[in-house]
Amino acid sequence: MNKLQSMPTAWQKYDQKQTLTQWVCWLAFVALVVFAWQVMNQDTIWYFVTDSPNQIADIGSRMWPPRWSYLEQLWLPLWDTLNIATLGTLLGIVLAFPVAFMAARNTTPSVVFVRPIALFIIAASRSINSLIWALLLVAILGPGLLAGIIAIALRSIGFVSKLMYEAIEEVNDTQVSAIRATGASSLQVLDYGVLPQVMPSFIGTSLFRWDINIRESTVLGLVGAGGIGLKLQESMAVLAWPQVTVIFCAILVTVIVSEWISAKARHALI
Repeated sequence: MNKLQSMPTAWQKYDQKQTLTQWVCWLAFVALVVFAWQVMNQDTIWYFVTDSPNQIADIGSRMWPPRWSYLEQLWLPLWDTLNIATLGTLLGIVLAFPVAFMAARNTTPSVVFVRPIALFIIAASRSINSLIWALLLVAILGPGLLAGIIAIALRSIGFVSKLMYEAIEEVNDTQVSAIRATGASSLQVLDYGVLPQVMPSFIGTSLFRWDINIRESTVLGLVGAGGIGLKLQESMAVLAWPQVTVIFCAILVTVIVSEWISAKARHALI
């Protein structure tokens, strides 16, 4: 009897309390999924859902063969799209650079006042999609490329500055302290101690954001911000599906080429 009592119990990954907590979490997750499914079904017309394969086949037949002659009208909108993405990214980088330094704890002028403002700018930029920025700016500035460029810039500020200020907070303090010990000013410490450590991350983030902005700028024309999205909206409005196919192919090739350029530039600069 004493031997049985002294035998070790079977090993378990979780104790009874942790197991009960997991079951409660799973139960809450299932209840949330069921509730979300019921909410979705309230406005869903399942006749259209079951008929969707027929609609896909019908639109697919209308989209083939592509009207390749329409490609001649896409060169200028494609160029506008590239300009929107590139200029918007550059403007966003310029604005994100000081915001990142103001948001980082080890470089901000004031943790109490300046840093919360910088963090609010980052959160506001990241929480609003570029399409919504474009919709608002078109209403303010009117349709055109300027609204698209500013929309891309406003969206890029939060993305670039967030990743950059996190990189600034993770710099090696030994190198910074060594430069500060020489009597360098605060600006010199940033120039020689912080910037060399964060520049590879900053360059990589900027190139990655430009790659993302190529994709996002293709749809800004749907709200009047210029680019190839405007041609897409026009073609879909008149049910010119062969032209839509050509636009899709042009967007796909543009995105592939931009990814290749971004990868080559990243390897060359970092």
